[in-house]
Amino acid sequence: MPNKPVDTEEISVERRLFALYKLQQIDSQVDKIKIVRGELPLEVQDLEDEIAGLETRVANFKQEIENLNNEIVERENSKKDSESLIKKYQDQQMNVRNNREFDSLTKEIEFQNLEIQLAEKKIKESKFRIENLETDIEEADTRLKERNADLEAKRGELTDIVAETEKEEQDLKKQSKENAQFIEDRLLTAYKRIRENARNGLAVVQVERDACGGCFNKIPPQHQLDIKMHKKIIVCEYCGRILIDGDVAKSIREGK
Repeated sequence: MPNKPVDTEEISVERRLFALYKLQQIDSQVDKIKIVRGELPLEVQDLEDEIAGLETRVANFKQEIENLNNEIVERENSKKDSESLIKKYQDQQMNVRNNREFDSLTKEIEFQNLEIQLAEKKIKESKFRIENLETDIEEADTRLKERNADLEAKRGELTDIVAETEKEEQDLKKQSKENAQFIEDRLLTAYKRIRENARNGLAVVQVERDACGGCFNKIPPQHQLDIKMHKKIIVCEYCGRILIDGDVAKSIREGK
């Protein structure tokens, strides 16, 4: 049977403080696990992004080569058409009736020769571009092999670390959820917000030597007394962290 929801309004402030500190300890353990994993997840993501970019680049290069080869075929066909026309005009020149017709055919021949020269120039440029693209593809393929090898190694490292810590992390997250049910939503939201803003992820800290265990600023005597009474939630007026006294911390450490 599912557990009956806890009515947080009936829970004492002291019990909430205990739950908050326990929750902080659990979340700090999860943070340590993530530190053990280090930057590996980000490194894996960066490698995956780089590989995807290289694959897209190679695909674009290959598409451009295909387009250039199609243009070369068109230019070659254009050359053949011009050569056929030249042959046709030359044959017609043998049967002209006057100089005007001869000159007109000569101009057509000259124009087709220019078309051939232009086609040859474009073909040469396309072939030169293809050679450069093939070099770029070769370099990108080499880079891809290196990056894929790096990715495989990083994934292996990450898999090993996750396998070692996954069960512990899941158990901790379960404990975190169990403790969270003793804290009302408003306070839990505040706790999470403080954790996100705190550099070390500490939202609940112990008073040490009359000072906040998070920012180390001195706590006024009246606030220290309120903290020891466990009658209300007290936060540090400097850093906003939730403050507890040594009794709460000791009870948690002793498993009470």
